[in-house]
Amino acid sequence: MKILFVCLGNICRSPLAEGIFRDLVDKKGLNDKFTCDSSGTSGWHIGEPPDSRSELIAKKHGITLDHFGQQLSREDFENFDYIIAMDKDNFRNIKAANGFEKFNGENLLLMREFDDVAPNSDVPDPYFGGPEGFQHVYDMLNRSCNNFLEHLLEKHYIHT
Repeated sequence: MKILFVCLGNICRSPLAEGIFRDLVDKKGLNDKFTCDSSGTSGWHIGEPPDSRSELIAKKHGITLDHFGQQLSREDFENFDYIIAMDKDNFRNIKAANGFEKFNGENLLLMREFDDVAPNSDVPDPYFGGPEGFQHVYDMLNRSCNNFLEHLLEKHYIHT
């Protein structure tokens, strides 16, 4: 199953979600069942590594972010089973993107649909804030990714 996490610039939230999800999958021994990636709806940071604050918070939690910024492409709608938007603006931008008509719209989801603390809220962009904002985003992504993975395991009858 292929999962794509999407935010605006692909340097803060979505690479962090990708790293968290990949780590969870690895810890459960499910690398043969899931692959994931991340991208942005804008092209501002194509080819750039994740924001150093995202890398720092990931490292603090034992996660390495191995990603370079890329923009959502038409092919992504054909190559991924699920696309997970970090906020409602990106959700709308994904739906309006060229190629979306080829995607199963039911599999475009908001990340925090799976956050039991504040379901259906946005994952705020921590870019203009300090380190505490990145920790806050990590916490909500970690909860959401855990619950999303459990949802997928149950929905698709995957046993660990």
